[in-house]
Amino acid sequence: MGLFDGIQNPAPVPAAPSTGNDLRKKTVVFQEMPKTLEQMKALPEASMKDPLDVAALTVAALCVYPLNKDESIKMLNFLKGPQPLSPYEISFIADRFRDSDYVPRSYLTGATPQNNYMPQRPYSVTVYELAHSRDNLDEGYLTVNLNSGGADSPRQIRLRTKPSTGEWFLWEQFILVGIRVPDAANPWA
Repeated sequence: MGLFDGIQNPAPVPAAPSTGNDLRKKTVVFQEMPKTLEQMKALPEASMKDPLDVAALTVAALCVYPLNKDESIKMLNFLKGPQPLSPYEISFIADRFRDSDYVPRSYLTGATPQNNYMPQRPYSVTVYELAHSRDNLDEGYLTVNLNSGGADSPRQIRLRTKPSTGEWFLWEQFILVGIRVPDAANPWA
C-alpha cells in the first residue's frame, strides 16, 4: 500500500513550468515514498553528497508526518546530521500539521488544490537554484527552491555542508507555510 493511497486521486495535472532563471535543477523520482528511516537510508539520494537530493528527501520525510510523526522526526534528524531538530523545530512542525496534512504533498509533481494535493506516480519533486541560492556558499550554506502546487512563489530549504565529509545536511526549511486549501475543503471552490 502506498503512502497516499487513502486520498482520492482525480486526473493528473501537468508540472509547473521552469522559471527560466534556474542555475541548477534536479527532479528526484521516488518509485515509492520512503515510510521509514531505513527505507530512506536505502535510497541513492541518502548519500548526502548532493544538496538537491537532501532537499527532496526533506519533502519525503515531511510527507510521512501525518501517518507516523515519530518516524518522520527520525528521518528529519537523519537529514539534519550532526545537529538534530530542536524542541522548537519539533513544536513548529507539529503546529503546521495541526490543521492540515497536505502542504508537503503540494511539492510533489501534479499535486494541486483541484486534486486534493494528490501527486502523480511515480512521485517526484523538483528542486532548483536561483541567482541568490549561492550567496552564502562560502560560509557553507546553500538555499534551494521548490514549487508548491498551491502557491504562486517558490519556497526554500536551506542546507549546510560539512567540509570534512563533503556531505550536505538540512539546516532549515521554509516549506511548511500556508498554501491554498484543497478544493474539497474550500467552500468557495
